[in-house]
Amino acid sequence: MTHAFTHTAGSTTYGFRDLKDLMAKATPLRSGDQLAGLAAQSSQERVVAQMALADLPLTTFLNQPLVPYEHDEITRLIIDTHDAMAFALVRHLTVGDFRNWLLSDAADSATLTALAPGITPEMAAAVSKIMRHQDLILVAQKCSVVTAFRNTLGLRGHMATRLQPNHPTDDSTGIAASILDGLLYGSGDAVIGINPATDNVAQVSRLLHMLGDIIEHYNIPTQSCVLTHVTNTLQAIEQGAPVDLVFQSIGGTEATNTSFGINLALLQEANSAAQSLQRGTVGNNVMYFETGQGSALSANAHHGMDQQTCEARAYAVARHFKPLLVNSVVGFIGPEYLFDGRQIIRAGLEDHFCAKLLGLPMGCDVCYTNHAEADQNDMDVLLTLLGTAGCNFVMGVPGSDDIMLNYQSTSFHDALYVRKVLGLRPAPEFEQWLRNMQILRGAGSDFALHDGLPAVFAKSMQRLR
Repeated sequence: MTHAFTHTAGSTTYGFRDLKDLMAKATPLRSGDQLAGLAAQSSQERVVAQMALADLPLTTFLNQPLVPYEHDEITRLIIDTHDAMAFALVRHLTVGDFRNWLLSDAADSATLTALAPGITPEMAAAVSKIMRHQDLILVAQKCSVVTAFRNTLGLRGHMATRLQPNHPTDDSTGIAASILDGLLYGSGDAVIGINPATDNVAQVSRLLHMLGDIIEHYNIPTQSCVLTHVTNTLQAIEQGAPVDLVFQSIGGTEATNTSFGINLALLQEANSAAQSLQRGTVGNNVMYFETGQGSALSANAHHGMDQQTCEARAYAVARHFKPLLVNSVVGFIGPEYLFDGRQIIRAGLEDHFCAKLLGLPMGCDVCYTNHAEADQNDMDVLLTLLGTAGCNFVMGVPGSDDIMLNYQSTSFHDALYVRKVLGLRPAPEFEQWLRNMQILRGAGSDFALHDGLPAVFAKSMQRLR
C-alpha cells in the first residue's frame, strides 16, 4: 500500500506520489536521477521535499518498504535483520530530529556503534539528504568501524590504501613493478588488489599465487585480492589457490544483483569458503565489496528509487557479511550518473556517511572518468574531505591513472599527502613493517620516506629491469 505526501510552502502545495518519490525529489541534484526522470523539477521543489522528509517519522521506513517485501530479497534482509532494541534509542524521532541528534554530543562513537544495527539504509539515505557537507563529515568522523585480517584497519588516526597494480595484459613484471612502487610509498595496507584484464579461473589463480608469493616472501602484514566474479573465486578456492579476500560488486536490489550474477545465498557460500581457509592472522573478515551510485539504474533495476537510496541499500548486503573492506567507486560509472566534480564530491561524502552510520568499514575510490566534467583538483578536494571524515581507505594507483580500467583515481603520492596533512598513519602492523624494511623513518604521524631504495628490495629491482 502506497501513501502520498504533501507539503505546503507559502501559497503552493506540493504533492509527492509516494515515499520513493519524496526521497528522490529531496535528493541533491545529480544527472542519474534526471536521466531516470526522478529528480525534482526545480530547486524550490527539492527544498520543499527536504522539508517534508525532515518531518517524517523514522518508523515510516519500517512500515513502508520502498521495494515490496515479497518481491525483493534485499528488502527481506533489511526488515528481517533490523535490530528493534538498538533502534529504540531513536525510534521516537523524525528524520529532521535524527539529523540534529546525530550532530549532537550525545551521539558519540560508542553510541553510534551500538545504534548501527537499528538503522536501515533508507533511514540513513533520508537523513543524508537533508545534511550539508560538514554534517556528513562530522557524523561520519564519529563512526569508528574496525576490521582485521593480517592487519587492523579502521583505527582512529589511521587511513589505509588499496595498492592497485592493474596492467592491461596482466603482465607479471608490470604488476610486480607497480607493487614495488606502491610499497615504497607506504601503500598497500588495506589490500593489494588486482582487477584482472583476463577474467578466467586460470588467470585468477596465477595472479593469486603471484600475490601470495610476494606477501609471503617479504612477510608483508597485508592481504591480497583478485577482483574477479565470486564464482571464479569459489573455483579458485576449490583448486587450492591462496585466496585471502573474496571480492564482489553488489547492488541495492535483488534485480541489480541478478544482473551481476549473484544472490545472497551465493555470497554466503563464498564467505563460508573463505572463512574455512583461516588465512587471517589477526582477524578473519574475508569479504571485499564494491558499490557505486548508478549501478541499479544502469541495470534498469532501481524500482523507481533514486540512485543514492539504491546505493545505501547495497550497504545492507555488505553489512550482513561482516566484510574487511567496502568501497564506493564513486565516479567510475560516468557522467550519466554523476555529471561533474561537484556531484561526485557530494556522492562520495553521502556514500561514506551512510555506510559508516550503518556500521561498515567504508573506503572510497576517489575517481572520475575522462569524459566527466571533473579533474584531479576535484579529487584533491574529495580526498581531503574524506580523510577528515575518517574514511577507512582510499586507492593507490601508479600516477593516479589506471591504464587497464581507463579511469583516473588517486595515486601513491596522494595517499602520502592526505596522511601527512591530516596526521594519519598506515595500519599499525603495516606501519611497523614499513619501518622494519627502512621504507619509513620518523616517529608517529611525523614520518617520512627513506631516501633511496631499501637494500632488501635492490635485487627485486634488478630482476624487474
